[in-house]
Amino acid sequence: MDLHFSFDRACEVTVLPHDLAVLMVGVAQRQAASATALAQAGLYVADPVLFRPLHGAFNGPMAATYRRWKEP
Repeated sequence: MDLHFSFDRACEVTVLPHDLAVLMVGVAQRQAASATALAQAGLYVADPVLFRPLHGAFNGPMAATYRRWKEP
């Protein structure tokens, strides 16, 4: 299964305006410094296994389906 991103080489890349890029960085920084984010990070530091899925995948049934799947 190819999971690489495929980009259309003939398409021109769009550059974000400087002001928008600065705004997005500011929003990400405020979200990371929020009380909720800090509390969640503290939970992972206190017990990193607490939220880890037992089967090792975000969606266990779908991961099992992918393992069983064969190319035609």
